[in-house]
Amino acid sequence: MSCVYDPLDYAWEAHASYLALAKSKPKAMLLGMNPGPFGMVQTGVPFGEVQAAREFLGIDGGVCAPRSQHPKRPVLGFACTRSEVSGRRFWGLMRQEFGTAARFFRAGFVWNWCPLAFMAPSGANVTPDKLPARARATIEAACDRALQQVVATIRPHMVIGVGAFASTCATRALGDRIAVHTVLHPSPASPAANRGWDRVARAQLRACGFLA
Repeated sequence: MSCVYDPLDYAWEAHASYLALAKSKPKAMLLGMNPGPFGMVQTGVPFGEVQAAREFLGIDGGVCAPRSQHPKRPVLGFACTRSEVSGRRFWGLMRQEFGTAARFFRAGFVWNWCPLAFMAPSGANVTPDKLPARARATIEAACDRALQQVVATIRPHMVIGVGAFASTCATRALGDRIAVHTVLHPSPASPAANRGWDRVARAQLRACGFLA
């Protein structure tokens, strides 16, 4: 890897503001894979597209520049003008369904299985499933333990993996201790998501009981 970003370090203030919204025993923890380059990498918020983090979650600031940055992937914080499509779709749906962040957090909590973002020498985003086998094994062990600890702390009634990879990680880490469901990932790289992610996601979230 050319560069590894840790938003829980340089964006801790913003992330702490996000954690302050959490409630114990929500209906579901919605689990993402890892930070996106124009989402949590910029804002410290899972699926944290800038406008969604600012307008729906009420978080605006608290991001410092990381010590090491890829020249093609600068961290601009809330000054970032690129929109993270996955985050815009995800939080847009939650805003439509719940109306306010307070109502959403009474029902849900969003977390990423891995807190790190990985950049290739070209600046391309490298997701955890594409890492070299040795690095992936070490990261899997650490992230699985962290997920176990977060679930034990938050105590959701179920986990919903946002995408098949997150669901696989949750099932491996949590076993049969909690029900694990899956919702289609909102990434624009997914043809299915581009054919109407809101419609598919709503149906899946209703089927598992998260949405009424």
